[in-house]
Amino acid sequence: MARQAQIGVTGLAVMGRNLARNFARHGHTVAVHNRTAAKTRDLVATFGHEGDFVAAETAEEFVAALERPRRLVVMVKAGAPTDAVIDEFAPLLEPGDMIVDGGNAHYLDTRRREAALRERGLHFVGCGISGGEEGALNGPSIMPGGSPESYQALGPLLESIAARVDGEPCCAHIGPDGAGHFVKMVHNGIEYADMQLIAESYDLLRKVAGYEPAHIAEIFRKWNTGRLDSYLIEITAEVLAHRDADTGRPFVDIVADRAEQKGTGRWTVQTALDLGVPVSGISEAVFARAISGHADLRAASASLPGPQLPELHPDDAARFADSVEQALYASKIVAYAQGWHLMQAGSAEYGWDLDLGTMATIWRGGCIIRARFLNRIREAYHRGGEAPVTLLADATFTEALRDAQVGWRHVVSQATALGVPAPGFSAALAYYDALRSDRLPASLVQGQRDFFGAHTYQRVDREGSFHTLWGDDRTERPA
Repeated sequence: MARQAQIGVTGLAVMGRNLARNFARHGHTVAVHNRTAAKTRDLVATFGHEGDFVAAETAEEFVAALERPRRLVVMVKAGAPTDAVIDEFAPLLEPGDMIVDGGNAHYLDTRRREAALRERGLHFVGCGISGGEEGALNGPSIMPGGSPESYQALGPLLESIAARVDGEPCCAHIGPDGAGHFVKMVHNGIEYADMQLIAESYDLLRKVAGYEPAHIAEIFRKWNTGRLDSYLIEITAEVLAHRDADTGRPFVDIVADRAEQKGTGRWTVQTALDLGVPVSGISEAVFARAISGHADLRAASASLPGPQLPELHPDDAARFADSVEQALYASKIVAYAQGWHLMQAGSAEYGWDLDLGTMATIWRGGCIIRARFLNRIREAYHRGGEAPVTLLADATFTEALRDAQVGWRHVVSQATALGVPAPGFSAALAYYDALRSDRLPASLVQGQRDFFGAHTYQRVDREGSFHTLWGDDRTERPA
């Protein structure tokens, strides 16, 4: 009898190949398949010594190689290619089998696919996988959605290959249908914000403090030994310290300043708008990437006037760098709080019952935003009692924000005064100030809306909705 594989991977580009190797390295027999059979043969020839692979050149061979219930992981581009693979394999499967989408699919597509396959008796698992190529091979953070039954059969395999922190796998069942891909989308939105805040920190340290990239690399290395300890801070120091081999110049000076994006950040902002959740820190990060790509717009605006940058005394520069660290940490708290608010809203909208503390647990290792900071978020949700409405109201973070706000405000005011764009820092501070305000000017906005469109308003002193007859005698009427 032919060997039976515990799991199969179809789509053997770098992520799929590394994921298959990870399964094999952990003692699982892995069926591998690719539309181009040469890639399948190459994987087995190059990495066959790492474990037990079963190469399949047709869809029928691939499905036949899998033990029941069949666990088929799809690692292809999101959108139409994923639907094409599902359409190819679903007719070959039997009730109880499962298709696992490990790509960056939109969660609404996942909900659609899960519902369609459920009608055929098949499980569909939208599975977020974070950590890039290295994580896929050595231990990613894994966010599978789908039915509890599917996780019973799939979960142990995923947990075996996931990153581990304090002995715990960075993998957990997230929730039904699209929950896994929703959470992965929010993860990526937070990642956008985190990267933008780090980039703004670098820009301010260079333009205001006057430090060169190599010096800034050392500052980031120092920060990485404290409360900002994270993968992104670590690699930032490496990038800033690197010099271009051809020119000898700092690497950051020879890279075009146009940041690209694959769409998950935009999805996060679009979803937040649909759910009415303010994620201004994440949205500013998305827009910052967008403006970086409009070279024509920037070239046409290069002659716009602005202030002169100062030359700071070394002591003043060092103090400013300390303030930047405070601004970065405070703004990071805000960005994560916005992401957690969005997950909370998504859970309520779709009935997922997400465990928000679990997200902090499984993001502590393997993923791009892994950081010491996530332990504090985990504690906020696992401390007992009612979960915080916002992370900003948790005592640990409230104290951190109180300690950081003087430096945070100094950085934002200096950036504004000196003409250095800091949209992430500014948006985070504005969000913080909006939440702590006892009155917002939205009352005036409601008055304007009622004036021009009779949209009505509510009062602070009695129940109900009201409209003022602005074009008549300005008396107030119940709506």
